Amino acid sequence: MFIFLLQIRHIAIGSGPLYLFAVFSAIVWLLWFIKVDLSRRYRAWTEPYRTTTSVIVPVVDEPADMFREVLDRIVAQQPTELIVVVNGPRNHRLEAVCAELGVGWIWTPKAGKRNAIRLGVEAATGDIVVLVDSDTVWTAETLAELVKPFADAAIGGVTTRQRILDHDRCLITRWADWLENTRALYMMPAQSVLGHVGCLPGRTIAFRREILQQIMDRFLTERFLGVFLEISDDRTLTNLTLRAGYRTAYQVTSLVYTEAPTTVRRLYRQQLRWARGSQYNTLRMLPWMLTYAPMLAVFFLADIILPFLLLGVGIGWAYRAATGTGANLYAAILKEYGMQAGLGRVVALALVASMLSMGVRQLRHLSERPSDFLRLPAFILVSTLFLMPVRLLGFFRMAHVSGWGTRAHAYGGTDHDAAAAVAGTQRTEVPHPAELVRAGSVGEVAPVTAGGGAAGEPAGDRLADPAGPPGPGAQAARPSAGHQPARVRWRPNPQAAWPYLIGSTLIVLEVLHHA
Repeated sequence: MFIFLLQIRHIAIGSGPLYLFAVFSAIVWLLWFIKVDLSRRYRAWTEPYRTTTSVIVPVVDEPADMFREVLDRIVAQQPTELIVVVNGPRNHRLEAVCAELGVGWIWTPKAGKRNAIRLGVEAATGDIVVLVDSDTVWTAETLAELVKPFADAAIGGVTTRQRILDHDRCLITRWADWLENTRALYMMPAQSVLGHVGCLPGRTIAFRREILQQIMDRFLTERFLGVFLEISDDRTLTNLTLRAGYRTAYQVTSLVYTEAPTTVRRLYRQQLRWARGSQYNTLRMLPWMLTYAPMLAVFFLADIILPFLLLGVGIGWAYRAATGTGANLYAAILKEYGMQAGLGRVVALALVASMLSMGVRQLRHLSERPSDFLRLPAFILVSTLFLMPVRLLGFFRMAHVSGWGTRAHAYGGTDHDAAAAVAGTQRTEVPHPAELVRAGSVGEVAPVTAGGGAAGEPAGDRLADPAGPPGPGAQAARPSAGHQPARVRWRPNPQAAWPYLIGSTLIVLEVLHHA
């Protein structure tokens, strides 16, 4: 903020160039004022709404205790049915947890969340389908609050407020929870007021089943920049719901807690995956947003532009330091107090101004957790020096096929995986759930009744397969000879060069601006 004010003063008196840092700061503050103004108008839906619900939990692997708590919380809220879709290698621990709680489950050998969602939706019967991540824990009334906005027939998708489990574990989880809370306090309610929440985060999201059935083929096959991305499934479902003519909403009274990475390596992979998927979908949705939701386009384009502006700031500082050019904005302070004392004052003023600037923009979060004010410097450093470069890398690599990155046995991102994901709509590798039941490979998908058990079954008798869960030597269901996946011949993707061309052009323009 201190440097921003000095640069604005220098520009205002007519002797200064257009400073990229001033532009960066002006955009940040303008967006903050817009979000504050919009979010003040937000109101949660309060009227109860009765409907049928199918909760689908795709899972690759989770600790048994964690998964048991996830399912137990869901069962306690009595959805019409709960369907677990295990994708990837067989997981007898998770199957045993499902059997213990009376939860229906499906197994598919094909790793990939999108295909797991497809299988769950095909098995679902509820009017509202709720997609839940396997490491997300519900709080009391999560489901009842989540479905309230569907009383409005124009709303097609709804998301929850999301926080991090045990956020005090380390600096990384504190930072992750801070980001989640900031989004929940500003961006989500602002976009909900506009009727277009641009990304319904996938920890727990709800859609009308008819919408999912309508968009499923595009969800599984649609490409952009010559590539199909398995990641960013929640943003893709949100995009397709908006393009189908429905509104999307945020329900702050529906609260869930979720896991977060605890190591820098896993955090890097998660943030890179999110950066790639977010920017990929922003460019894919840009024509629609400019036509039907221009403010949404402003929000998401800013997420792409701001990291490049910050990079330009660094280039400018390096250029002026190397060439000895540019105005010394601190000359008056240095002259008044001398080099050593003046430099100390400049650093102190810059630090205090940054703390106050960030503190004002984080006021809602700090009112909930005042102790985080002392952590503002760390939050600023991590957000600037870690998150911004990751977003830049994500932009350049958005059109590359890649895997999940944070889970063993999940979608790997290889050419074979991408081909399998596209082939999934033809059921060449994974038949309909009913066929899997007949193959004796899965538990029956059965609705959960008010008593917590499957409809028509006594308590404790949860799996329809008379043989029970297969042992370790059981064979997975295989496609018949006439249903083998078609071989896909992979070639280089020339369209993957577009992000590099766009990004390089922006950087060259910034260099020329400073030169």
